[in-house]
Parts: sequence; structure tokens; C-alpha cells
Amino acid sequence: QFVDSGGGLVQPGGSLRLNCAASKSAGDYPAIGWFRQAPGKEREGVACIRRDGSTVYTDSVKGRFTISRDNTNNTVYLQMNSLKPEDTAVYYCAGRRFDVCVLRTPGPYDYWGQGTQVTVSS
Repeated sequence: QFVDSGGGLVQPGGSLRLNCAASKSAGDYPAIGWFRQAPGKEREGVACIRRDGSTVYTDSVKGRFTISRDNTNNTVYLQMNSLKPEDTAVYYCAGRRFDVCVLRTPGPYDYWGQGTQVTVSS
């Protein structure tokens, strides 16, 4: 349903843009979120965007990450700036059938990408 891409190795302070391409119309997934999972840790919500473009972010990425969507191309992006070593994780995009953003748990999301690795290290 989703294909994640754009991860890689970057130095602290650097930037990456993650891409989430949906196989169906973006309208089928009105709310799309990005989650991340570091080794030994639970999957945590990072950002989410609703059909109308409204967004929510977890506190640790506010002011550094920006989520956006292009409904014409069925793609959601996560622009990550000022990256820190603690941002290192596998990042997943996920879609919901309901137009409500939830970051506290991954449970409500119906469809998931395969994940893309982000490593922030000097």
C-alpha cells in the first residue's frame, strides 16, 4: 500500500527528505502519519497530516521536521532538518481510513510502509 524511501546516513545537523508513495488514491487514506522505531524501543509517532493539510508533531521534532502531502502524486513527505543522533531509527509511514491524526500509538493505523533507515552519525 505504501512505499517508503529517502533514508540514509547523514551527519548531525544535516537534512533528509523521506517519501511515502501510496499505491492507491491519497483520498483513501485521509490521515497519514510517520512513525519511527529505534533498536530496543517502541514505535513512536513523529508527525501526521490530515486531508485538509492540518498537521501534528511530537514535541521532540517540532521546528525541525515538516510533513506535507501531494494528493496529485499520492505522496507524503517528511522533511527533516537539524538532525540529531537521537533521530536515528527506522521510519515508517502509515495511513488511516479515518481522518483523525493519532501519534500516541501506532494501533489505529491500517496500512504501513516497509520502513526506511535513517542514521545520524559523524
